Amino acid sequence: MEPFVTLSIENNVGYIVFFHPSRNAMPSSILTLLAQTITEAGQNETIQVIVLKSGGDRTFCAGASFNEVIAIEDETMGKAFFSGFANVINAMRQCPKLIIGRVQGKTVGGGVGLAAATDYCMATKYASIRLSELSIGIGPFVIEPVVSRKMGTTAMSQMTLDAETFFSADFAKDKGLYAEVFETIEALDEAVKVFAERLAGYNPEALKAMKSVFWKDTAHWDVLLDERAKMSGKLVLSAFTKNTLKRFR
Repeated sequence: MEPFVTLSIENNVGYIVFFHPSRNAMPSSILTLLAQTITEAGQNETIQVIVLKSGGDRTFCAGASFNEVIAIEDETMGKAFFSGFANVINAMRQCPKLIIGRVQGKTVGGGVGLAAATDYCMATKYASIRLSELSIGIGPFVIEPVVSRKMGTTAMSQMTLDAETFFSADFAKDKGLYAEVFETIEALDEAVKVFAERLAGYNPEALKAMKSVFWKDTAHWDVLLDERAKMSGKLVLSAFTKNTLKRFR
């Protein structure tokens, strides 16, 4: 099955779905398309609320595409790749519509950043999270601001340093990443639909104003996340990281 990003509208709710056959890993092409689709949905007057979800039933997002990371040859390429996640997070931040996250399974690295950038996130009990970047010689620099904002510096530090551990969905809920955790995907989908459609019936001006309040003090993130992408783009060229990544060839 080919990678894709789609947008469909039902009862004034815009459903954005991304998919990649490699456990929903994110190459640059998908990141670019996802940022564009979020921006377009934010401008669509038919849509009052957005739901962000991924295809498949096992993994929400495996983070960066290792094949693309391995192929990075210089700092310019590195910064360009990691800017992909920065652009998606900034598109979510700047989108005037509230974004609900639907996390059906495990999520790693940049995928944790996507979940944290939603305004309200629901998950299944299988939706454990991991920040594995330090174990391959880089760090979760681009997603740190949004994860720390949602979960706090202590939880961010714990996950970053314990880079080979999956933290449970209950941990993620306890730290504020998930609002609710469900036993099954079916229960999750029903709850997301009911919640999104209820929100879509509220005053759109109030929803837009609330979104801007939620994201106060983040106007500098265009510059901040660009600088963080540069940091990751430089570190990915280090001898340590290059040697570590050989295992993924």
